[in-house]
Amino acid sequence: MSEGAGPVGESAEEAAAARFVERFAGQLVAAGLPRMPARVFAALISSDAGALTAAQLGERLRVSPAAVSGAVRYLTQVHMVTREREPGTRRDLFRVHANQWYEALASRDSVLKGWIDALADGVDSFGADTGTGRRLTETLAFFEFVQSELGGLMDRWRDHRKTLGLD
Repeated sequence: MSEGAGPVGESAEEAAAARFVERFAGQLVAAGLPRMPARVFAALISSDAGALTAAQLGERLRVSPAAVSGAVRYLTQVHMVTREREPGTRRDLFRVHANQWYEALASRDSVLKGWIDALADGVDSFGADTGTGRRLTETLAFFEFVQSELGGLMDRWRDHRKTLGLD
């Protein structure tokens, strides 16, 4: 077996890819992503085409089709992965796009709006002068700030992306 290779029959390149998947997935888990969706996302982002079928994901990660299914369901719901039809087949292809972080963050605007509305209702319900109301007011102010900054941040990213030649 070559140095750095993993299980029997696994090349050094495949072993390095597996190490990356587990390391990056670990970082995503530490940030709050569930473990299996984190592993699937890391496998997708590290694949050459940025897209794999459920069978390919199961094989790469050595997990069951049910584990892949649940993970991709979660990832599509949070806009980190898209589901496409593999050309000429009935198989689904799961894809992470080059600008996927932008898309995932852009989709958070409606989530932030929901949080802001709920927090404002909470402040009204508890009263701004109570301990709860003060905590909710500060949290509300933070999310209003984030939402107001998000548009400008996304604009600046699009401009910066062009300077990197990524468009």
